Order: sequence, then structure tokens, then C-alpha cells
Amino acid sequence: MNDAGAGAVERKGGAVLWWPRRRSVALDACLALVSALECVLMAPSFAATIGLPVAPVAVVAAVGGSVLVLRRRWPIAVVLVAVALLPAQMGLLLVVVGLYTLTVTDVPRRVIALLTAMLSFGGCLVLYLAVLEEQAQVEQPLPTWFALLIVLTFGVVHVVAPVLVGMYVRARRRLVESLRERADGLERELSLLAERAEERAEWARREERTRIARDMHDVVAHRVSLMVVHAAAIQAVAPKDPEKAARNAALVGDMGRQALTELRTMLGVLRTDDRSDGRTDDQRPDPALRLAEIAATARSTAPAGDAGGPQLAELADLVGQSRQTGMAVEFTEEGERRGYAPPVERTVYRVVQEALTNVHKHAGGATTVVRLARREEEVAVLVQNDPPPGAEPGPGASLPSGGNGLVGMRERVTALGGGFVSGPTDRGGFRVSAVIPDRDGEQ
Repeated sequence: MNDAGAGAVERKGGAVLWWPRRRSVALDACLALVSALECVLMAPSFAATIGLPVAPVAVVAAVGGSVLVLRRRWPIAVVLVAVALLPAQMGLLLVVVGLYTLTVTDVPRRVIALLTAMLSFGGCLVLYLAVLEEQAQVEQPLPTWFALLIVLTFGVVHVVAPVLVGMYVRARRRLVESLRERADGLERELSLLAERAEERAEWARREERTRIARDMHDVVAHRVSLMVVHAAAIQAVAPKDPEKAARNAALVGDMGRQALTELRTMLGVLRTDDRSDGRTDDQRPDPALRLAEIAATARSTAPAGDAGGPQLAELADLVGQSRQTGMAVEFTEEGERRGYAPPVERTVYRVVQEALTNVHKHAGGATTVVRLARREEEVAVLVQNDPPPGAEPGPGASLPSGGNGLVGMRERVTALGGGFVSGPTDRGGFRVSAVIPDRDGEQ
């Protein structure tokens, strides 16, 4: 404790001066009182030996014994006072408690060893002189070797015993402190892990919600765009060619049923009933995480021939649906037919689907080129359209756009490590191209 803290009578938490607790003050005061009484009781014998009055010797002895109250603040000083009182054969309690306190503190070991040696040597010497004086007064003195054995036994035991006890308590305290620090460290690590787990869960929720929004956009935007184009065509040809209008109406119905089927499949995942497992609403997982689990399970258990979604082989049908609306679409394939990872084929399909949807929305009637290049380690796709014919926009030009199509395509492609480019052409049309490496990863 610093000097400013020593000047305070009481500190926060019940600590007083250098004592950690109030009861420590009472304990040290009692020990100092007992030590002072012990020294005072031994004062007359020492005063008679040196020929001094008893009163001043008793006062000095009482002061020396009461130094024990400072054992927590200055343990070395307490032991030095005990060494000074050894010639007077006083301060046995001062020696025992002082050595114990010195050992349990953070005093260097070499200092503890030096003071212990001083007390052991001094105690043995004083005890030996006392034994010699007593043996000189008896008719049959003890053998010298036996007297030395007694001196060494009592002189060393009363010094070594408190040191050993203090070393044990010191080691135990250090062990408890290290365990407490380790527990605090583990608690901090668990807290950090919990925070990171929460962050990962939040990130997973955002990713799955983005993926759901992207899939919903792919399903709804393309099908509905085609339905709107066919509806406009029905409105235009119904008075002139009822049979063609009927065929277009049938196409609209087919596309609507396909869109509903895909929507039901997707929404069925989100509406999965968890009530059968006995969990409450708060215990049910987030719908986005639930979708991720079911989608991962579906992908892992799908047969080898099932890509878990659209494939490159279905691009011809996709282009055919656009042709049925009257759009002039040229579809070419380059390279040998080969299979790619399901995420790669699914992403290429979605890029072409979204690009054709944008043509229906913003360039109705424009000539469009779809090129697919199959390579050994990658697949490339290009969708490019010319400007719409005439000054008047096509029937699909009035379709609303949320601006998420290009963003979704870029996210899909870059998630697989590919490159994505989109933008207007010099002729006034629009181009979308993507190159995706054949990696067996998930978007």
C-alpha cells in the first residue's frame, strides 16, 4: 500500500491501513498483546542477569513484543527485532509468527534463508549457553552430545516449523491465485466465443436472408415477367387471332403453375412446422437458419444426377420460353459437353435467367444472343441484346425493377471465385458476361 493509502484510516471494502479486513486488525492486535506479555514476563530474569532495573527492561521488552502488530506491513523488521531479542531469551512468539509472515509474503527467498539461518544460529547459541549454565549448577550434568542434540532440536524446530508452514501456505495461495486467474481467463474466452458465435449466427442469418431474397427474385421476376409479356400479347392479338391468344393464355397458365410450384417448395421450408418436437416459439430456430439446414441436407443427400437446382442442360428450355414470347434469341454452345459442380451450373443458369428477364423488362423485342462456352476448368456465359426496335418500348418495358438483379448475379458469381461484368454496349444494347471456375463450393 502506498503512503497516501496508509494515511487513510479506512479504505473501501472494510480494509484498514495495511490490513485487508477488520478482523485482521483484531488478530494482529491480540498476537502483539500476547507477544508483549511474554516478553514482559521474561524481563525480570534478563534484568537480574545484566544487573539493570526491571522497569526499563520490561518497557523495552513490551515495545519489542508489540512490534508484532506490524508484521503485515514490515515483516523483515519484525524478524530483525526477534533476532535482537534472542540474547534476552525473549520473543518466542515473535520468532514463530514473524518467520511465518515473512515466508508467506513476496520477500525474496534468499532474504528468507538468511534471516532463518540467523535465527537458527542465534537460537541454538543462546539455548546452548543456557544449558551450559544450568548444567554447571547440577551434580550430574548431561553428556555433551545429548545437550547438543537437545539444543539443535529445539533451536532448529521452532525456526524451521513456521518457515515450512509459511512455504506451504504461500504455495497454496499462489495455486489458488493461478486457478482464479485461469478461471477468469476461461470466462473471458467463453465470453469472446459467445460473442463470436452470436456474430457468426447473425452473419449466417443475413447470408441466408440474402440468399432467400435472391432465390425469390429469380423465381418470381423471370416467370412473372414472361407472364406479363404473354398477357400483353394476348391483349394485342385476342381480337384478331383468338387461337393464338388461347395458346398464349395456356403458356401464361403453365408459367404461373411453375412459379407457384417453386414458391411452394421454397416457402414450405420456411413454414416447416416445429410444433411436433415440443418446442415453443422462442425455442424454434430462425427460418433462415432452418432453410440453410434443410438446403444443406438436401444437397448432401441428393443423388449424383441431381444438381439440387437448375442445370446447364436446361438452358435450351429457358431460352425456348423466351422465344415463345416472341423474343428473337440466338443460343450457341461452344466446347465439349461436360459436367460441372452443381453450384457452378446453377449459378450460370440463374445468370442467364436474370439477364433474359432484364431484356424482357427493359428491351422488349430486342434481338438477344446467349453464348455458353464450356472449358476444362471453367465455364463462361454471355448474354447480349441489341437496342429495342423502334422508338416505342416493347410491352415489357413498363415492368417495375428493384435494381437487385445485377447485384444478385454479381454476388452469385463472385461467391464462387468468378468474374462478372455488365454494362451497356456501343450499339446501345446491354451485355452481361460471367466466367466461373469449376469449384465444388457452395454459394
